[in-house]
Amino acid sequence: MSKLSIGFIAGASAIGGVATAANTLTANSVVTACADNRTGALYASTSGTCGSGKTAVSVGNGSIKNVVAKVQPSVVTVNVLDTSGDGDTGSGSVIKSDSTGSYIVTNNHVIDAMTVPGNPYTLSVNLNNGDKVDATLVGRDVSYDLAVIHIDTPNLPVIAFGDSSTISIGDPVIAFGSPLGLNGTVTSGIVSALNRPVTTQSTNSSTQSYVDAIQTDAAINPGNSGGPLTDSQGRMIGINSAIASDGSGTSSGSIGLGFAIPINEAQRTINEIINSPTHISTRPVLGVYFDDSYTGDGAEVSQLVSGGAAEKAGIPVGAVITNIGGSRIPDDQTAIVRIRAYAPGATISITATLPDGTSKVFTVTLGSAPSNQ
Repeated sequence: MSKLSIGFIAGASAIGGVATAANTLTANSVVTACADNRTGALYASTSGTCGSGKTAVSVGNGSIKNVVAKVQPSVVTVNVLDTSGDGDTGSGSVIKSDSTGSYIVTNNHVIDAMTVPGNPYTLSVNLNNGDKVDATLVGRDVSYDLAVIHIDTPNLPVIAFGDSSTISIGDPVIAFGSPLGLNGTVTSGIVSALNRPVTTQSTNSSTQSYVDAIQTDAAINPGNSGGPLTDSQGRMIGINSAIASDGSGTSSGSIGLGFAIPINEAQRTINEIINSPTHISTRPVLGVYFDDSYTGDGAEVSQLVSGGAAEKAGIPVGAVITNIGGSRIPDDQTAIVRIRAYAPGATISITATLPDGTSKVFTVTLGSAPSNQ
């Protein structure tokens, strides 16, 4: 079996891969589908009719054109370049704009190089109309791989936010961005999986990012980082962040395994970065250390943080966590991803096998810590 690895997709970084995913909707394909009246999600109709609560729509190249026309004006290219013009490019979305300027969300790993002391990098943005403008970093969250930048350009088109909790496997999605510097690139596909635990590490930081990711087969390539993944109505339901490879290192393109940060998870962090006086976001904390040498099913607690959430809930050292909030936990990485999917202060249920072999459900109120510490 080929080994699968996960990598960031900023600029022209070589991640590995051998083939691009085929678009779900071809140029001439038109099918009948049913749009959920509440969520806008699309479902295939084999009979050509729709039941209660759904409206029949024609889905094809024309509908993708409409979404592109709606979304593309709010998508930008993010440049992190040195004095000679070398560096990385990524993508971003305008999420807030008024008469004083505009905020753009992207990935932390897109702008990470400019945060290293002594690195002579500058930050700029190419707008959809071709204008290139200087940008400043508002704040970043290494643990969620998110960053917010600001430009002085006012009154730009803003992307609409969707609801990532309502999407389903098989729903159509569209990825926007600037893969390999090709501005204005659009690809389409479906939601391939949900709640996929993805961990990645920046080349300029020892801190890992943990994403409870949306998996898609829409072609995502280096440079798509930070760009929006939208639903069939053009609402951003994810932020493109990583791709998988076969580990061969022979190619740097998509193999149909792309991952996006769910927008519901990202919104809290984005709002904290913008609205906090220090522009520092927070992350939820369970207050445990896991034994990374444990090879059994679950995540074994090797140490408790004094006064932390787990200790207060009564979880003992040696307990093996097997379920968090209804999701099975096969290993410690999945446990961290599942915890990070919640907000600080959330109350969740955790099932653990105790050292005596019995199983117990604990009610835990998560703590809080600054994300970049």
